[in-house]
Amino acid sequence: MAHSPDRDTPSFPHPALAVGCMRLGSWGAALNTPGLQAFVEGCLECGLTLFDHADIYGHYSTEQDFGRLLQQQPALRSQLTLISKCGIRMPSPNRPDHAIKFYDSSPAHLVASVEQSLRNLHTDFLDILLLHRPDLLLDPHALAETFTALRQQGKVRAFGLSNFRPSQVQMLLAVYPDLAFHQVEFSPLQPAAFLDGTLDQCQERGLRPMAWSPLAGGKLMEHAKLQAIWPELSQRYDASPESLAYAWLLAHPAGIIPVTGTTRLDRIREAARARSILLTRQDWYRVWSAVQGEVA
Repeated sequence: MAHSPDRDTPSFPHPALAVGCMRLGSWGAALNTPGLQAFVEGCLECGLTLFDHADIYGHYSTEQDFGRLLQQQPALRSQLTLISKCGIRMPSPNRPDHAIKFYDSSPAHLVASVEQSLRNLHTDFLDILLLHRPDLLLDPHALAETFTALRQQGKVRAFGLSNFRPSQVQMLLAVYPDLAFHQVEFSPLQPAAFLDGTLDQCQERGLRPMAWSPLAGGKLMEHAKLQAIWPELSQRYDASPESLAYAWLLAHPAGIIPVTGTTRLDRIREAARARSILLTRQDWYRVWSAVQGEVA
């Protein structure tokens, strides 16, 4: 049964990319407001409009940093599609009541997290909300009711999951069939989503997959067997290995949206260039085989 998003659900062209915001703040570049503006405007110039946040980024501060930009430049909001993720309670100087890391999908926590993200980002709604990690105490019916209420209230336009197993996704689809996205880690070095049914399920049920850490934290560029084939592929496609790595994900028919992890505009441009690269099936499998071995 395919998912049929309604007119309010954000849709993206295939291929598309998202800009990961985890390292924009104190966990990375610590960009000030002018620096954030230059970065965001540079992404928009590349045609990248989807920005991936989470409440915990920067010890619960990165959304606020980004929101100061939107407060000063409110016209930017209409050009952006904003994702946030919640459901992790992380020990942090900004959350002294969190004695340990744990997960919380309770209605009260999710609603409070959304309302805090709206305040932080100086926006009336989130385009997309993802439940960040599976909660062993998750009540699927309560989650469905919470998502429905948030949507009816106009606070969130579309919902999805992050880092869930296919069986967990199936359970939630049974009570909330309008799930639209699933964000997981995958790359040639992290192939589980290709093999464990995650991408099969996305295609069957119409969920748009998002790939975090698409370059495996930079390890993809350093892998010895890939280094042996990158020069030939780079010459053939007139593209950098980094662009080719993104193009490898974009080639999948599930419509994978890679989530960049960089704060450098030159690397954003390399990622954006991948949208115009069409790998042959043989070259796609060359990348796969270099890391995972030849297919049976």
